[in-house]
Amino acid sequence: MPEHTFRLNGEQVTVEVPDDVRLLWVLRDILGVTGPKYGCGINVCKACTSHVNGKAVNPCAIPVGNLRPTDEVTTIEGLAATADGDLHPMQQAWLDHDVAQCGYCQPGQIMAAVAVARRAAEEGRDITDADLDGIRNICRCGTYFRIREAIRAGAAAMKAAQ
Repeated sequence: MPEHTFRLNGEQVTVEVPDDVRLLWVLRDILGVTGPKYGCGINVCKACTSHVNGKAVNPCAIPVGNLRPTDEVTTIEGLAATADGDLHPMQQAWLDHDVAQCGYCQPGQIMAAVAVARRAAEEGRDITDADLDGIRNICRCGTYFRIREAIRAGAAAMKAAQ
């Protein structure tokens, strides 16, 4: 069976699985990382959103064979470490704005929000309504207003921390 090595939340990991096994199943079923949620399995709902090399991706759509040993996969479990705190500023904003109801989609929402906030900061601008509209993570509870407010607050806190 092929071996696949990559970095997960700052640690080098190696798994033995076929090349075509999706990263989501490797994370959840083999490595025990349960933050990325299974929602649809076809790259639509975005419940599994995580980062690969700092970019938001959906692990349900990525065969583990596509990863290189230098690729850094960050899930919600490793997000705080990227900000050197107990919580990442976006996670704190989620708490401050009382976003979560059921909470199922929240890890993916937060990971997508961080990627959008980073991109806006790299471009030297604030988060726009168009940025927020571009986040396509589905929330069945419908807390979109609070999500949008938390993203704006989290992005401001990320900017202030730089």
